[in-house]
Amino acid sequence: MIDDKRAERKLAILSVLKRSGGTLSSARIVERLAKQSCDLSARTVRLYLQGLDEAGLTRNHGRRGRSITEMGEVELSASQALARVGFLSVKIDQMTYRMGFDLATRTGTVVVNTSFVKPDQLKRCVDKMCRVFEAGHAMGYLAGLLEPGEHIGDITVPDDMIGFCSVCSITLNGVLLKHGVPTHSRFGGLLELRAGEPTRFLEIINYDGTSIDPLEVFIGSRMTDYLGAISSGDGRIGASFREIPAESRGLVVDLAEQLAQVGLGGFMKIGHAAQPLFGIPVSEGCVGAVVIGGLNPVAILEELGVRVYSRALSGLLEFNRLFRYEELKTRL
Repeated sequence: MIDDKRAERKLAILSVLKRSGGTLSSARIVERLAKQSCDLSARTVRLYLQGLDEAGLTRNHGRRGRSITEMGEVELSASQALARVGFLSVKIDQMTYRMGFDLATRTGTVVVNTSFVKPDQLKRCVDKMCRVFEAGHAMGYLAGLLEPGEHIGDITVPDDMIGFCSVCSITLNGVLLKHGVPTHSRFGGLLELRAGEPTRFLEIINYDGTSIDPLEVFIGSRMTDYLGAISSGDGRIGASFREIPAESRGLVVDLAEQLAQVGLGGFMKIGHAAQPLFGIPVSEGCVGAVVIGGLNPVAILEELGVRVYSRALSGLLEFNRLFRYEELKTRL
């Protein structure tokens, strides 16, 4: 509840700066917030502004005050879009139905996550990112890049950044649905690895109780450990838990193999009827499945001290715009 209140206040400050069209002092921000029945002290607003500066969402102009940055406008727009959609589970269902990827022809759109990062910072960390793919901790082996100014969903790539697109695991839901298999996405979590093998979920966030993607939360809170995962095999990575009808297990196993062949391999483990998976009980008549987190490759950037703005389920991208991760270095 406290985190929700903090997020609301930050968005309120960004909204005030956005509407001003210029620069405002903290005193003026306090006045305008008060008119919106958001009573914050000048000291509290300054503390929030300091955090927004560090996140790259506002720019400090000294005595003149603050202005909203392009990234701040992106954050504000995306947050407003999520508010219109409602809980994340609703958006998952919408994107599942909207994606048009056809497994047989390898054409159509897939659901992607988009992360904004400065080109030089991405180049500096690209080797570590590629090791996340190599270790099998990414949603397949494909990635995409967006140029400054390109749009995807409700967001636009800022002028001084590029958009790194990773395949969102919800793409798997869409493929299964097209083959007659309904999927229930239960939660996103932080999965513990020991010697490279998954052991248990350390943290979970239910999709039907949040408007923010769980992996965004874990990445932003520095709770992941991909550096450990790619070095010693002991670490913490993002994954999600799905349920499918028990009768469809054979078909899903077959589809999982086909998806892996086209670069969309994301199933870590498919359980059996009436049996818990990594200690998670499943509903009657269902089978549990653990799926790799789509944002995993960019999480390691945060661990390396690079500030990254990421938006899960950011939009739909044509499959032919994706390329193998090994090409990333030469495409930057």
